[in-house]
Amino acid sequence: MVVRGRWTLVVSLLLLQSFTLGAGLYVWTTGFSLDDAASQAAPEPTPTRTPVPLITAEAVLASGSEGTAVDAQRLAARLKGPIADAALGGRVGAVVMDAATGDVLYGNRPTTGLTPASTTKVVTAVAALTTLGPDERLATRVVYGKAKNAIVLVGGGDPTLAGPQATRPGYPRPASLSMLAIYTARALKAAGVTKVTLGYDDSLFSGPRTADGWKPNYVPEGTVAPVTALMHDSGRVNPRNRQRWPDPARATAAAFANLLRRHGITVTGGPREAKAGATAQEVARVESPPVYQLVERMLTDSDNDLAEALARHVALRQGRRGTFEDAAKACLKVLRDLDAHEGVHIEDGSGLSIRNRITPKALAKLLALAASPENPHLHTVISGLPVAGFTGTLDDRYDRKESEQGAGLVRAKTGTLNGVTTLAGVTRTANGRLLTFAFMADRVPAHDPAVAAIDRLATIVSTS
Repeated sequence: MVVRGRWTLVVSLLLLQSFTLGAGLYVWTTGFSLDDAASQAAPEPTPTRTPVPLITAEAVLASGSEGTAVDAQRLAARLKGPIADAALGGRVGAVVMDAATGDVLYGNRPTTGLTPASTTKVVTAVAALTTLGPDERLATRVVYGKAKNAIVLVGGGDPTLAGPQATRPGYPRPASLSMLAIYTARALKAAGVTKVTLGYDDSLFSGPRTADGWKPNYVPEGTVAPVTALMHDSGRVNPRNRQRWPDPARATAAAFANLLRRHGITVTGGPREAKAGATAQEVARVESPPVYQLVERMLTDSDNDLAEALARHVALRQGRRGTFEDAAKACLKVLRDLDAHEGVHIEDGSGLSIRNRITPKALAKLLALAASPENPHLHTVISGLPVAGFTGTLDDRYDRKESEQGAGLVRAKTGTLNGVTTLAGVTRTANGRLLTFAFMADRVPAHDPAVAAIDRLATIVSTS
């Protein structure tokens, strides 16, 4: 049941409890131990506002059939005025769905394909967890090259790989380029090698490094890095700012060469592009956190680089190429197999493309599938959704009078592009009924008023 009217201290404790419960559920359903990962977890957020309710992982993932069914007519009456708010512009799509039954309780342009922005990441999350499984890890490797004393750094499509300037890691703890250098130097010295040439192989992903529908300023302004299978710190020049390397693979190889030198390995010349042999002997490797943790990070932080990488891994697992085109096709195939493809057209995995179109009904249905007790492998789609007023891209929202009642109750993926404001998520009603929702506006005149209006809509659902 949803807890209401607690003091701020209790809210903080429940935030910690929600993580613990989510971890426990994952262990119960998959057998994977979270002891190491939990020890890396960042401290729970400290609320500064007055007491608010909180929807915990236990409450979200309990059977959606709990609680009293929602009065659809009453809900429609409450949403009628706010859905027409001028701040949302001239075209607004909306669906509120009963998660247990799949019944649409409210719809406004429910089957109109609208620009989803980053709510596209819900599609990517479902596809990645379904295809790769929650426990899959992404490996960055070093192998021997064809020439004597040649080694090749092989990108495994892990943009979370931490570089030498990375700060103390939080949750999930990423793989480390520095540790890969230590392991490599140790193995080389054991083999009697202290002088090498270094190549780098980023061929796991192919095709254009930016997608159709991406605006030219996305990479220069630091919204996303050029998509490549080898990068560190999501392609950032410095992990503490947005600036991206124009060639993340080359930059990562150069950083790796410097790290090897620090550990007593001489690297002659500069790193060069090379193709690792299919049967090349491995020197060392590091592995990413499991996919379920990567999905949570992608959704909570709206990580564009991670979304594009995961979408490509879906394609590769299906025997396709690691391109934008094949990634989109692969994700759609997963949805088709789940009978959840209707109303979904995507050109990328992150939602940056203005050519993407998804209907509100499709998003609400995907979230209902992810919350279902029948799909435990998808539950981290729900636990990864930002909590209104507390985490991720919703941490600084839900503090206005019209939406503050939704703080702690709404869990939702945000979406923002020029002229686009979207929100898709889950909430439990005052009577404990689990609902999914999607609100989408792609002709908004101004960002801030649109965000306030869309948060108000989700709050109405959470208090229905």
